[in-house]
Amino acid sequence: MTSAPAEPYRTSFDATVAAIDGTDVVLTDTYFYAESGGQPADRGTLGGISVVDVRKRDGDIVHALETDPAFEEGDEIVGQVDEEFRTYCMRSHTASHVLYGAGRLILDDLGYGGFDIGEGKVRVDFQTSTNIDDDVLTELERLTNRAVWDSMAVSWEEVPKEDALAREDIAFNTKTEEGVLSGSDTVRVVDIDGWDVAACGGTHVENTREIGPVTILDRSNPGEGMTRVEFAVGPPAIRTRAEEKRSALDAARIAGTGVEDLPNEVSRLTDELDALEAELADAKSQLLGATIEELADETVARNGNEWLVGAVEGVGPNELGDTVRDLAGETADVIALTGTDGATFLVVGTDGDVEAGDVVDEVTAEFGGGGGGSPTFAQGGGLPADPDDVVAYLRN
Repeated sequence: MTSAPAEPYRTSFDATVAAIDGTDVVLTDTYFYAESGGQPADRGTLGGISVVDVRKRDGDIVHALETDPAFEEGDEIVGQVDEEFRTYCMRSHTASHVLYGAGRLILDDLGYGGFDIGEGKVRVDFQTSTNIDDDVLTELERLTNRAVWDSMAVSWEEVPKEDALAREDIAFNTKTEEGVLSGSDTVRVVDIDGWDVAACGGTHVENTREIGPVTILDRSNPGEGMTRVEFAVGPPAIRTRAEEKRSALDAARIAGTGVEDLPNEVSRLTDELDALEAELADAKSQLLGATIEELADETVARNGNEWLVGAVEGVGPNELGDTVRDLAGETADVIALTGTDGATFLVVGTDGDVEAGDVVDEVTAEFGGGGGGSPTFAQGGGLPADPDDVVAYLRN
């Protein structure tokens, strides 16, 4: 039986129709790749009709057509594999092996968790105790592209299963073990000369230089002790690299430095920003303290409780929270401060004799908005009123 993995460069062939079931067609021989182990099915046509899916079923490779075929069982037809998509899959699949080979060099306790080819990106799942941080990610990309540049030969062969399992250098993943190993006496082994060896049933290029540029996009943790690395091959990789270069140049221009000095400049600006934010926070704290001191001289009595009521500027409700909690019961029995943060807000803290939530409810019932909280602390927001009007209402 001919197969796509054995002859990945063959994309046009003649075959006899062995069986038809609606839009499902089985051929005596086929060079279409059936979806398996993370590599999608080939695209193309059979007898001029689009193939929408290819799957393995009960030992057969079943081609699902877009419409009912015009041909019949026993007819000789032409199969045409979409060459562009096949080439993309060959390059992407081989790139995943090269990336894993790079992982062999720098990752500890390495295991292969699987991979997947998507439309614009490919992923490889590493099982490793190494923390794949930015430095490791960058080194994986460098090593992968170096292996591409070094034009390493890629070959594949069927190896007796017992021999393959006895070799420590062959990488296996769960899908490979379930699919390639079960019900077979041999294992298909793909060898990138001097770089990586893996049990794999996919399509590959014959030399790493055919892969082209590889750009790592992102990493994530899908669970089970694995780190997922996503990368692009070919035009998506080139486009991503160009976009990253443009962003780096733009950032360097804005920062007034060169790209090579950008990390140091960003670090310096971040330290400067942190210092300015600390100064601003200190200034706000001093301003708030001065405002509360003034308001403490003008407290009002309501139902036997002393109320400190006023409007503050330049401070948001969250920044006021800790201050109001600390002062309630000491500076006054009830602290009610209002201000604007996009819309008018109210922060209330009490010693517990007056319920803070009741104060917020009273104000929002009068002016609108909403809020709530505990008996000793509550907040209201979205009040369609001027802060001074809220102050006047609470004082009176």
